[in-house]
Formats: sequence, structure tokens, C-alpha cells
Amino acid sequence: MAEGMEEVEKKEIGKVAHYYNKISVAVIDLTDTLRVGDEIIIECEAGSVRQTVDSMQIEHKNIDEAGAGQSIGLKTADRVHDNDKVYKVVQ
Repeated sequence: MAEGMEEVEKKEIGKVAHYYNKISVAVIDLTDTLRVGDEIIIECEAGSVRQTVDSMQIEHKNIDEAGAGQSIGLKTADRVHDNDKVYKVVQ
């Protein structure tokens, strides 16, 4: 866990299928619902990336919500890696 990050309640909602380094976009295969405005944590060996979902896309179209079985594109605040686990912060 990255330094300074408090422990939060979280639920696994998917994993990174691919990361496009040049445009800082992760393709995430969802196993649960994700909405614009949700706070997520992407965990990897080097630490974690915590951010609010400002926008997401399917097939280059902006969407507000996606569910289990869908793959979305999401701009990330920092580099992530294939197979990193994605969690939604539970309020």
C-alpha cells in the first residue's frame, strides 16, 4: 500500500486487461457495476492508484455506468499494469 493511504473499505470490481502507456488509458474488465463519480483504487506491486472516475468509455463512446461482463476504457492518474486488480471504495 502506498505511504499515507489510510485503510478503506473496498470491493473488487474488475481487473486491468490492458494499459495504453502513451495515452494513460486502462481497459478494465468489470465484474461489478461502476459509475462516473465512483472512487476506485487500482492496486499493483509498486503501490496503488486512487482516483475518482471522471469519465469512461465503451467503443469510444462516453458512458455513465457499466456493469459486470463489460470492458471499459478509463484514463488513469498514474501508470497501471495488466492484471492489476480494480476496487471500488465503499462509502
